[in-house]
Amino acid sequence: MDDSIRTEIMKHRLVSVAEEMGARLRRAAFSPNIKERCDFSCAVFDASGHLVAQAAHIPVHLGAMPLSVQACLQALTFSPGDMAMVNDPYRGGTHLPDLTVVAPIFVERDTRQTLLGFVANRAHHADIGGISAGSMPLSQEIYQEGVIIPPVKLMIGGRRNEDVWRLFLANVRTPEERSGDLLAQMAANRIGIERMQGFTERFGVSALLADMKALLRYSERMTRHLIGLLPDGCYRFEEALDNDGFTEEPVVIRVAITIDGEQATVDFSGTDPQRVGSINAVYPVTLSAVAYVFRCVLGLDIPANSGCLQPISVVAPEGTLVNAKHPAAVAAGNVETSQRIVDVLLGALAQACPERIPAASQGTMNNLTIGGWDQRHDRPFTYYETIGGGMGAGPHVDGVSGRHSHMTNTLNTPVEALEYAYPFRISRYALREGSGGNGRRQGGEGVVRTYHFLQSADITVLSDRRVTRPYGLEGGQSGQSGRNGLMHKGMEKELPGKCSMAVEAGDELIIETPGGGGYGLPES
Repeated sequence: MDDSIRTEIMKHRLVSVAEEMGARLRRAAFSPNIKERCDFSCAVFDASGHLVAQAAHIPVHLGAMPLSVQACLQALTFSPGDMAMVNDPYRGGTHLPDLTVVAPIFVERDTRQTLLGFVANRAHHADIGGISAGSMPLSQEIYQEGVIIPPVKLMIGGRRNEDVWRLFLANVRTPEERSGDLLAQMAANRIGIERMQGFTERFGVSALLADMKALLRYSERMTRHLIGLLPDGCYRFEEALDNDGFTEEPVVIRVAITIDGEQATVDFSGTDPQRVGSINAVYPVTLSAVAYVFRCVLGLDIPANSGCLQPISVVAPEGTLVNAKHPAAVAAGNVETSQRIVDVLLGALAQACPERIPAASQGTMNNLTIGGWDQRHDRPFTYYETIGGGMGAGPHVDGVSGRHSHMTNTLNTPVEALEYAYPFRISRYALREGSGGNGRRQGGEGVVRTYHFLQSADITVLSDRRVTRPYGLEGGQSGQSGRNGLMHKGMEKELPGKCSMAVEAGDELIIETPGGGGYGLPES
């Protein structure tokens, strides 16, 4: 068989493993956040922890996951039947609710057990402890955000590590739900191992190892070639997050992207120092954003794996917003700062290849956590969701309305599932008319989502683009900024973009998400 054909076939085979892992994880999960919103990602890695294949899941998970696998490799020795878990953002994680489960793939070779690679999945747990329900607090250090898990063995030789299991469940508000989600993650890894072992029985260990290396080399070659098609030069851009939740001072991200032949350097020097609030991004989050943007700009035909990053150097000075130092708070860095990094990168690359770059999308995930004691079922509850908004218009298309974009790729929780599971109701869910930026191509509309509380609860909102607006391109207008409000006893109070408070029965929380930027001068 021709090598190029074999590589293409193997790419789809390995991607199918990650896709099947995701299907099993979703079916088996307990929480609406994983079962309904699909807030998880699955991937296959080689024995060195390089990403070989991924499902079309969540960019901010997938770009960072290789660093989690490599952290587990450095800290642990694996044997058949082992599984590890980790969520530490300073060891390859993103933020604490994103819990990664890593499993080695061992195969028989020359009468010995050989490490073929790893399967891993990352899922956002609706609570991981910390100072507020949902574990997305207005925090000032990582210790306030939840239980920190370094690489530890969850399974040893096929048997569950009960000490670790009990310790984890003792530190979360909803242990039954967390147990169910974690078991689903383990089940997803098992099917991935079975499928990979089946490939070795069919094709042989040596052939499969060679195919995995060939995929990485192919992605690297294609990325180099496509970078080489961009004009050489240094392209700069900067934008700011609204604030860090504790002061009103904007927080600026600066980037200089240098294209030099088939190499690219992405330099964040000049970015503001890390802040007290939780908007700080760890290096894996920044790396994920860079990988995502270049992957989108260069084309969809390149297999998404670690080879894509080989021609790209990332300079992220330690102690800045894009490479925070321990013990900085990071809960919002994964969800909010990652989005602004994307906006900055696209703004820079719009100068190099304007025909490929859209205007800014909503630039926030509009994170909402709600928690308390469910009086209907006499048990604690925690709810987490991100809310879609407007996508930026492109050179040839209008922006899509009411969608998640860029670093997130989740669904929304269906209203029926949400109201069944939690003690509140959705009294309004609609597109936010007029929020998209005008232009030759129209920016997508944001949404309005109103939560009516049936009992008292604690809420936290982590959102951005409530002050700044998603930029337009080539003369297109900016999208509208978002807005948060609370209706209490018939009076509406405007809320800041990042806030935490108690609500009462009968209160209504109103989230209005930003629209996308327009593209091109409006036609007269």
